[in-house]
Amino acid sequence: MASKNDDLHGNAPDSSPVALMIIDMLNNLEFPEGPQFLEPTLAAARNIAKLKQQAKALGIPVVYVNDNFGRWQSNINDIIDHCLNDGVRGEPIVRLLKPESDDYIVLKPKHSAFYATTLDALLAYLHTKKLILTGISADLCVLFAANDAYMRDFILCVPSDCVAAGSSTDTEAALAYMKRVLQADTSPSPQLNLTELVDQ
Repeated sequence: MASKNDDLHGNAPDSSPVALMIIDMLNNLEFPEGPQFLEPTLAAARNIAKLKQQAKALGIPVVYVNDNFGRWQSNINDIIDHCLNDGVRGEPIVRLLKPESDDYIVLKPKHSAFYATTLDALLAYLHTKKLILTGISADLCVLFAANDAYMRDFILCVPSDCVAAGSSTDTEAALAYMKRVLQADTSPSPQLNLTELVDQ
């Protein structure tokens, strides 16, 4: 049954059974473990950028879910400007994954993409049932988002080459958990059949 405002007053004009989520990749990496994160996160960012391009060609909406760096009043443009212009460690990652004008943005106050955010409402208006989760950290914010998505009955894909953590051991353990417990497809992104995900 159609709702009174099918496109959320113009704020959710897309409709897709699948959405690509990019979690915490607009990040300065200026935290104690940042040096360990840089190389695997940059590798993941390159793969996410390719996956994003493929997804958008099929009309799959892209949703950035990002920390606000502890300042409730922060906005995404401030975060991007800081990452690109203040000489921070995460600059090359943000250059690869800078949001485009038709991407969706959700700022989160804590670990899960769903906790105290607008994500539930957005995904409902997008008519999304399947989520492709990417980003950092595989064993924290991606995992928390995956848990909450699973409890909401979303079908999950977490491409193994599109997530990163502070160590490969942590990444592999998180992926193994999501595959075993959350029934996530953890195949690397080149093995994802995006057309099939859209058509199913």
